[in-house]
Amino acid sequence: MLKFIFWSLLAVNAALFAYGQGYLGHFSGNEREPERLLKQLNADKLVIIPAEKANSAAAATAATASAAAAANGAAKAAPEVLACVEIASFVLADARRFEAQLAPLNLGDRQSRHNLPGTEVSGYIVHIPPQGNKEAADKKAAELRGLGVSNYFIMSDNSPLRWGISLGVFKTEGAAQNQLAMLVKQGVRTARITPRMSGSKLLGYQFREVDAPLKAKLEQIRAGFPNTETRACK
Repeated sequence: MLKFIFWSLLAVNAALFAYGQGYLGHFSGNEREPERLLKQLNADKLVIIPAEKANSAAAATAATASAAAAANGAAKAAPEVLACVEIASFVLADARRFEAQLAPLNLGDRQSRHNLPGTEVSGYIVHIPPQGNKEAADKKAAELRGLGVSNYFIMSDNSPLRWGISLGVFKTEGAAQNQLAMLVKQGVRTARITPRMSGSKLLGYQFREVDAPLKAKLEQIRAGFPNTETRACK
């Protein structure tokens, strides 16, 4: 028994001695650092840099990657550009056909129709510009009466001349000029002449929240009406 123990201890010691001398090789996890570095590719080209420089490089790389990701996300999330588009000018018969072709698009309140402004002069009005409110207009009328002007009319409708004072409407510009000259002789200094435009018989359509696919569909329909045009609106 004692001999067995003796020879066992001797064998263990011999094995430990052989391992320590490297005769039995090395496990990868216990290799010495210089030997491990020598086994790496291009180990002689490794350079040790300061921690501050390494941190700066890492931060720059991270910032570049973050910016690229943000730009890519922004490009994917960019919304379609919406716009206001007007198609004009339609005579009444063409307007009805145009509306019939628009019906399948179901645009609802995104579509509206309006009369286009008149483009022909139908007369000339001699007037005092709008005074802002009824009280100011009444005050200006009192001044006119004090100058001996009795032929006037305070305009209270919803036209651009609301709360202005009409001093006469004339068919020709020459007649309006004669009236203005007479008023100036009476001491009226703020009267002026403005052309009156005739009402237009043409119609226009406005479409809001128009994206590229809808604009293409509208343009396809409009192409069937050669006397019309497409333009931007507000």
